Amino acid sequence: MSITVSNLSFNYGERPVLDNVNVKAEPGQLLSIIGPNGVGKSTLFHCMLGLLNSYKGQIKINGKDIKGLGVKDMAKLIAYVPQSHYPSFNFSVFDMVLMGTTVQVSAYSTPGKEQTKLVESALERLGIAHLKHRGYTKISGGERQLIIIARALVQQTGVLILDEPTANLDFGNQILVLTQIKYLAKDGYTIVQATHNPEHAFMFSDRVLAIHEGKVLADGTPSNIVTEELMHKLYSVDIDVQSLYKDKVRVCIPKIVIGDK
Repeated sequence: MSITVSNLSFNYGERPVLDNVNVKAEPGQLLSIIGPNGVGKSTLFHCMLGLLNSYKGQIKINGKDIKGLGVKDMAKLIAYVPQSHYPSFNFSVFDMVLMGTTVQVSAYSTPGKEQTKLVESALERLGIAHLKHRGYTKISGGERQLIIIARALVQQTGVLILDEPTANLDFGNQILVLTQIKYLAKDGYTIVQATHNPEHAFMFSDRVLAIHEGKVLADGTPSNIVTEELMHKLYSVDIDVQSLYKDKVRVCIPKIVIGDK
């Protein structure tokens, strides 16, 4: 499934947040959205998820306008992975993922064999089947994030929206989660993620969209976006961008001198 955002504008009261934003993500593509805090990335996601409807413009998933669709209809089209998730109860990993199948059963039914198979398949796919009997609150942050991704997978949608999926994770877990996300894109999912790390955007993305002051500043390949000039425009910091491993990796180094050595 593809997702297309056309001429999207959104205000909170009198305060404009998004201004004529255009985004398109295709199956098999990992699109990363970068930009400083407060530029409207989360608001864009909330519009794409149908949580905010008072926008101007149009949002389509696989050619279908989402405006007016109910929660259940949206859950069949698009799945969401938040920054972090802290439940009040220590559900098992299996039950946490099983919750993603509720859209497939009626209000008076319980998940059956088909939903159980979906859960087991998603856990296997992400390499976390060994955790299924563990308590969700008793595992690492990286493992929790993979479980929330598994819960999104069992919704059986074609579009995944991830809001800073590696926030608050250590370096190893960041790479673990991003690698699995990249595999999902290669398997045909349409994936849109927000990230504050331009180096991750360069390494893992097929396309990068830069948003500044509610507008699209740039949209293109990672090599065209992760540049010194654009990073300065986005973050107002002088940065030296260095290419490594035949430009497979770009490292952003702030040009800051603090005191004397």
